Amino acid sequence: MTQYSIPQATSPLAMWLDYLSHIHASAIDLGLERVQAVAEKAQLTQQAAMVITVAGTNGKGSTCALMESILLHAGYSVGVYSSPHLIRYNERVRINGQELPDEKHAQAFAYVEAKRGDISLSLFEFGTLAALRLFQTEKVEVILLEVGLGGRLDATNVVEHDIAVITSLAIDHVDWLGSDINVIGFEKAGIFRKGKPAICGQPSPPATVAAHADDIGAKFYQVGIQYHYELSSENGWNWKSGSFELTDLPVPNLPLPNAATALMALGCSGLNVSDIDVIEGLRTAALAGRMQRLDTQPTIVLDVAHNPHSAHYLVAQLERQYPQKSIHLVIGMLHDKDIKSTLDALAPIVTHWYPASLSGPRAATAQALTQYIPYDLQHYDNPVTAFKTALTQAQADDVIVVAGSFHTVGEVLEYWQEKGE
Repeated sequence: MTQYSIPQATSPLAMWLDYLSHIHASAIDLGLERVQAVAEKAQLTQQAAMVITVAGTNGKGSTCALMESILLHAGYSVGVYSSPHLIRYNERVRINGQELPDEKHAQAFAYVEAKRGDISLSLFEFGTLAALRLFQTEKVEVILLEVGLGGRLDATNVVEHDIAVITSLAIDHVDWLGSDINVIGFEKAGIFRKGKPAICGQPSPPATVAAHADDIGAKFYQVGIQYHYELSSENGWNWKSGSFELTDLPVPNLPLPNAATALMALGCSGLNVSDIDVIEGLRTAALAGRMQRLDTQPTIVLDVAHNPHSAHYLVAQLERQYPQKSIHLVIGMLHDKDIKSTLDALAPIVTHWYPASLSGPRAATAQALTQYIPYDLQHYDNPVTAFKTALTQAQADDVIVVAGSFHTVGEVLEYWQEKGE
């Protein structure tokens, strides 16, 4: 392997990211032994702040964003760690809703580098420890950690957190987690802790989830049993747990099941959150790349839906918000996703397809996508080229949707921002 010189705390962030992407043998390397050893050496496993860790197939980012919004309205200082990013690495760490400057990330990377010795870390593991260091130095009161992959063996699981959340469970990341939903349930439940709240927002989850909570003595809260929610009107919904009830809440611009799960997590936290904080937090919560509208005439919507579960949700939202509209779909995916089932879920609403190739080792080609679309289509070398074509072909009252991957949405969003719209 090529020898890379170690950057300094004052080195540019780009130099650090290049270094970190080359010093470990693989981009994904599940297992806690290495990262746990460094975390303990760096004194990062025990955080002074309250820590809520969020796992799940879909909805992790939305659930964190909803809790973040509510907590910020309640006056707490909040740190969020999420992945992947859409455009800039800095998106992965937010403190009080803001990204941090490059210099802060470089200093945190330098701290982890000094502590790791000869222990090899993947970029994600390194980034997770650096985020924990940033939350420590910035003295946040609440940390929201989004699990990268699975749960039990994910780098985020080195932290002794206070509340564990599973947002949803479906088959995804087959190369790493397999296709057995019971195994996937067990892997995600690996973030549960003895005596601590463990919340599951997936209706009728595999038996392994509740069984693991029971085995270790976690306090288990299951949607549909320990907490409930329902739409009360087109713009309102109700939430209930035991005798406590919130009524006529505003419907957020993020998935309602995730909002219900976020409320359960905050309800278990003991944090001082008022009804007004909940209402305002729900009303203002937003997340880039999740039903994100860029423009009208034509309407442009970005959504990172990349598996059948999230594709079905996207379809339901588009049918509700844009009934009877022509939908132009710019789609690019990774080859390790369930491409066929995802495209099958999207097909009923799509009027015009624009399949695009992605770049990188996990990328699927446009040709790989079109084998599941029942007619001949033009292929596009990248999402931006596909998006530009859609812009020329869509009518003013049509809807252009960009979906299929964080990479697809990120490339189009970066192009849109650079062209100054």
